[in-house]
Amino acid sequence: MSDDKLKNAISFFDKNYKGGTVPIHGKEYVLGATKINLARKSLGSDLDIVTKVIQQDDKQVMMQADIYIGSTEEGNRKHVATGTAQEFRATSRINQTSYVENCETSAVGRALSMCGLTNSSIGSAEEVGIAISNQSPDLDKALTELDKVSHLGSYKSWLTNNQKLMQTVKINNPIAYSFFLEKFNLIKNKLETNGVIK
Repeated sequence: MSDDKLKNAISFFDKNYKGGTVPIHGKEYVLGATKINLARKSLGSDLDIVTKVIQQDDKQVMMQADIYIGSTEEGNRKHVATGTAQEFRATSRINQTSYVENCETSAVGRALSMCGLTNSSIGSAEEVGIAISNQSPDLDKALTELDKVSHLGSYKSWLTNNQKLMQTVKINNPIAYSFFLEKFNLIKNKLETNGVIK
C-alpha cells in the first residue's frame, strides 16, 4: 500500500516541481520547500517526517530525517528513506541563529530526494548553492580584499574589479550570490561605520 502511495507521490512530484527550482551552473535544482510542499500535497497525513539531532555543539549540528508513509492505526506505516545533513554555525549570518533549523530542512530535503522526489540531483538548490558558495576561492578572495579596503578609491576599484565575478555568480548560482551578498553587506556596513566609505 505505501509503495503505491510513494509511486503516486513521485509521479505527482515529476509533474509539478517545475517552477520550484533554481538554476545553478546551468542545471535546475529543486528547492527544499518545493519538495516538502509537493510531498505533503500528494501524501497528506500519510507522510510522517521524523527528525532528530545526531550530534550538536556550539559550532555545528548533524541531523537525520526519516520518512514514513502510511498509517500506524491501519498498520501499514513503512519507513521509506533517511537523509542526513550538517550545518556549521559560522557559515552565514542566518546560521548564527538558525543553524539547527536550516540543518533540519536540509535533512528533510535529502530524505525526500532519497524517496525519489527529485529531478536529477539528490541535493536541494539551497544545499548545492551553499556548498558552492563555501568552496569558491574567487568569492573568498574578493571578500578578503574588500575587508582590507582603506579608502573610497580602493572601494570603487574593488567594485570595478569584481563586477564580472558578482554578475556571473548572480546568474549561475543565485543562492551562493545571496550568501555572498550577506557577507558583502556585513563588510560594507563595517567600512561605513569606520568612515572608510560613505
